[in-house]
Amino acid sequence: MIEREIGRNLTRLFAQYPFVTVTGPRQSGKTTLCRATFPDLAYANLEAPDQREFAETDPRGFLAQLGDGAIIDEIQHVPDLLSYLQVLADDLGHNSLFVLTGSEQFRLSRSISQSLAGRTALLRLLPLSLTELHRAAASTTIDALLYSGFYPRILDQRLEPRQALGDYFETYVERDVRRMGEIRNLSSFRRFVRLCAGRVGQLVNLSSLGSDAGVSHSTARQWLTVLEASYIIFQLPPFHANIRKRLTKSPKLYFCDVGLASYLIGIEDPKQLVTHPLRGALFENLVVAEALKHRLNRGRQPNLSFFRDARGLECDLLYETGRGLGAIEIKSGATVPSDAFHALNRVSDLIPAVAAKAVVHGGIDSQSRTNGEVVPLADLPGLLERFDVDLAAG
Repeated sequence: MIEREIGRNLTRLFAQYPFVTVTGPRQSGKTTLCRATFPDLAYANLEAPDQREFAETDPRGFLAQLGDGAIIDEIQHVPDLLSYLQVLADDLGHNSLFVLTGSEQFRLSRSISQSLAGRTALLRLLPLSLTELHRAAASTTIDALLYSGFYPRILDQRLEPRQALGDYFETYVERDVRRMGEIRNLSSFRRFVRLCAGRVGQLVNLSSLGSDAGVSHSTARQWLTVLEASYIIFQLPPFHANIRKRLTKSPKLYFCDVGLASYLIGIEDPKQLVTHPLRGALFENLVVAEALKHRLNRGRQPNLSFFRDARGLECDLLYETGRGLGAIEIKSGATVPSDAFHALNRVSDLIPAVAAKAVVHGGIDSQSRTNGEVVPLADLPGLLERFDVDLAAG
C-alpha cells in the first residue's frame, strides 16, 4: 500500500473524537487507508445489499455485531444509522470508536450535521498526490500524469488508463448518478460532463453549459451540483476583497482528477497532449488540484481562490494561510519568460496580503528571482510546504 499523507491526521483525530468521517471520490483509497490504519477494527460495507438491509431493518442488531468500534464504509446509504451511532457513542462515553466513510459529500454532510455534530472529525481524501506518487516510484512526467491521472487503482494494478477511466465513468453514471440526481436523460448528462471537461480552468457559465448540452439553466445547475457532490468536479471560488476593482464573481471549474478530464475530452494517448489545445488548461487543473490535496491531506480548509478583475488581470491561484497569501501563476511551457511575474506583481500591488509569489511551470528548472520563485511541477509540494511555514510565520 502507498503511504498516504492524510494517514497521520486520521490517526491523530481518531484519538480525539468518537468518530472520524472520511469522504472522497470512489476509488480514492478510503477503504484501503482506513483498514490499513486500523487493522484491529471490525469492518462493514453498506454497499453490500445484505449489510445495507441489516443496517436499515435492525440498526441496533447491526451495531451490536460490530462491538464497541468499527469501520463502516459508504455510510450515506443508511443515513438513519447515524442517530443510533450517536446514542451508542454517548452511552460509551469515550473516543476512538467508529471510522465512517462516504462518497457523497453534501448528503453525508447534512446527515452528519444533524446527528454527529461535535462528535466527528471530517477528512476528505482525494486521489494520490504528487508526493505519494513519488513514494510509489511512479512516472511523474507531465503528459503521463495528465493522461493517467491519480487514482490509486490505476497505479497499483498498472491498468490502461483509458480503459480504467472509461469503466470508472460508466459505473459512476449507472450507479451513483441514477441514485443521487434522479437524472432520467443519461445521454444528455454524459454530454454535459464531457462539456465540463472541455471547460477546465474556465469560469462557470451555466447558460452556456446548459445551451450546449441541450438542457435548461436550472438543470445545468442541478447537474453541476451532482458532479460536485460525488467528487467529480470542484469549483475554485474567486477572491473577494475590499479594493477599488470590479472582480469576477463566478467560480472556475476543475476536475478532482485530471486524468478523468483527459479521458472525457477524448485523449487516447499521452503523445496527443504534446500539441493539444487544452494541455495548458489540464496542466492548470493538475496544479490547482494538487494544492487542494495538499490542504485536505493536512486536515485544513482549502482556503484557495483565484483573482480576476474586469480588465482581465488574473492570478491563477491564491493560497491562503492565517498570516498571508501565496500568489501562483501556472505555465505549462518548459520555458519561463522574463515577464512571468508581471501579472503577479500587479496583483500583489492591489492585495497587500500577498506575501509570496511563484510561477509553477512545465519545465525542469528551479530559480530564485527577485520577484519570487520559479519551480517545476515536481517541486510544487515543496513550494506549498514553504508557503505553509513562511506565511504562517509572518
